[in-house]
Amino acid sequence: MSSTDTSSSTKSGGWRFGPLEALTVGLIALLIGQRWISGLFESPALQAGATIFVSIVVQAMPFLVLGVVLSAAIAAFVPTSFWTRALPKRESLAVPVAGVAGVVLPGCECASVPVAGSLMSRGVAPAAALAFLLSAPAINPVVLVSTWVAFPGNPMMAVARFVASLITSVIMGWLWMRFGRTEWLRIPSRDHLTGRSSWETFRLTATHDFLHAGGFLVIGGLTAAVLNVAVPPSVIDSLAGHALFSVLVLALLAVVLCICSEADAFVAASLSQFSLTARLAFLVVGPMVDIKLVALQAGVFGRRFASRFAPATFVVAVIVSIVVGWWLL
Repeated sequence: MSSTDTSSSTKSGGWRFGPLEALTVGLIALLIGQRWISGLFESPALQAGATIFVSIVVQAMPFLVLGVVLSAAIAAFVPTSFWTRALPKRESLAVPVAGVAGVVLPGCECASVPVAGSLMSRGVAPAAALAFLLSAPAINPVVLVSTWVAFPGNPMMAVARFVASLITSVIMGWLWMRFGRTEWLRIPSRDHLTGRSSWETFRLTATHDFLHAGGFLVIGGLTAAVLNVAVPPSVIDSLAGHALFSVLVLALLAVVLCICSEADAFVAASLSQFSLTARLAFLVVGPMVDIKLVALQAGVFGRRFASRFAPATFVVAVIVSIVVGWWLL
């Protein structure tokens, strides 16, 4: 059953309690119980944690909304046939061109997986589609501007993120072109979140991406607040004090947190105990390898693909982050 059929059957079946309704109920509950909830934050530690959490969410939300709107507009109004005309016929050249295309075509990591599958189903070389899958959520203008805003005292962090993410995406595209096998990759035959009209596709994509990414932003903000308040400073300092180990710690944290790329820079900026290189690894790994992305890749391209592509991407992203961090930061 296609996504359109599913949407139609849902409408014909009447109202259903979904994520948007759950968000509405939660906001109403917060308004009604605000006096009781405010009493829970009399502890200085909780007040500090709440301040950190709110500041992260408030700073990140405008970039998240802008990224979702742009991503939905591209999914709805930019024809996929554009790619087959724009990319070079030679696969080795198509990979870096597709990687650089992520600069001008914003999209969150959740949307990049089905978009890459759609590109493959329309004849784009898998290596080029995979380079775009990795680069688009990591080097688009919304992400780069949010990184620059999140690190006002270190403008080179945005440059380093761009360079490291682009190099990683291109290397992974070339590695797939050289070592990838056809039997490992299941090319999907349908688009994701496609409506009966362009505007319906825009609405479905924007709603899905905002609710999905917003939830992970909240989780990331809460985790950052806990790390800054509940975990003893000595523990954080011991982890951050080891150059290589701190990089691996934040890279693994990015895999677990699953924060949207439009908002992850503000979480990384709050982890000030860690070096800039370690935080760069957090920003490079997150949009390319996290738990939800591995699940999406397995669902769209098959488990055999995800079990090989995701670990290789993690290793390449960490190594490139260390080299670029040493070079630029």
